[in-house]
Amino acid sequence: MGKEVVLGIESTAHTFSFGIVDSSGAPGPSCSAFLRPKEGGIHPREAADHHAENSPIILNDWLENNELEPGDIGAIAYSQGPGLAPCLRVGASVARALSTRLDIPLVGVNHCVAHIEIGRERCGCDDPVLLYVSGGNTQVIARLGNRYRVLGETLDIGIGNMLDKFARDNGMPFPGGPKIEAKAKEWLQENPDASLEGLELPYAVHGMDLTFSGLLTAAKGLVDRGAPLGAVCWSLQEHAFAACIEVAERALAHTGKKEILLGGGVACNQRLCEMSSIMASERGCSSHVPEKMYCVDNGSMIARLGWMQLNHAGPTSLENSAVDQLLRTDQTDICWP
Repeated sequence: MGKEVVLGIESTAHTFSFGIVDSSGAPGPSCSAFLRPKEGGIHPREAADHHAENSPIILNDWLENNELEPGDIGAIAYSQGPGLAPCLRVGASVARALSTRLDIPLVGVNHCVAHIEIGRERCGCDDPVLLYVSGGNTQVIARLGNRYRVLGETLDIGIGNMLDKFARDNGMPFPGGPKIEAKAKEWLQENPDASLEGLELPYAVHGMDLTFSGLLTAAKGLVDRGAPLGAVCWSLQEHAFAACIEVAERALAHTGKKEILLGGGVACNQRLCEMSSIMASERGCSSHVPEKMYCVDNGSMIARLGWMQLNHAGPTSLENSAVDQLLRTDQTDICWP
């Protein structure tokens, strides 16, 4: 592969990851380390310490797995934002150090846009509406001109954080989403004729936006009043996912686009994917979701976007390489087809 390889560094939250794209921009597998708190949520400083400790180990593993030497890397891409500031700084520091040591271009990228572009590449989408559902983000996005526009988003917490909080309060370890999905499936298998009667939760749609804090509080209340945990997990998924799909459907209707693309860690949930497929089929559209390894945070999606930016806009200067924990999807210029 030689100097045409682009290395991507992901460090926005609980994951530190190195990934790769080749000269054609095709992504390869990532090598990652995940922080899994024994209790509570993610503490930014603890996550940053985890990333700093694991970065040399993960880099060596990544080089070995790809049969590469440091001199084979042609450019370094990294998550510039959004994310947890201490975690972002670790990734940026590693990227700057490698860029300077190897004398190769540095490219700072938008984490949210990276989810879009890896999904487009893996699924062959042309111009989709993206339903971006992760721990800290919930957005419905579509491209207009040279920007990805946010057509709707959460007004309080991300859907992934909401699921994690509910799981944590009910004795399920981080990450909570897969545990809730498993309990919901188990409940439905044991109760195939289950009804949402008595398990109703607040309506999460507010125009084109969403809010999940009320769902969380109401779901906790159901458990406190004696509702079976599996039943509440099922109801929580049904209500939260239906709200997301409704806003995504409105975005399809508004834009006239014919593809919906799911991205972010919560896009790994089979029930959400099923709801999206049903909605898309009813509208005469297509629904897409990349492989799970590209839904969760990974270095390869950062490398992919870095490769695109490098080819169309050039590298990031050291003077402009600072991280931005509040960087929004719609703040990045899109200069590629």
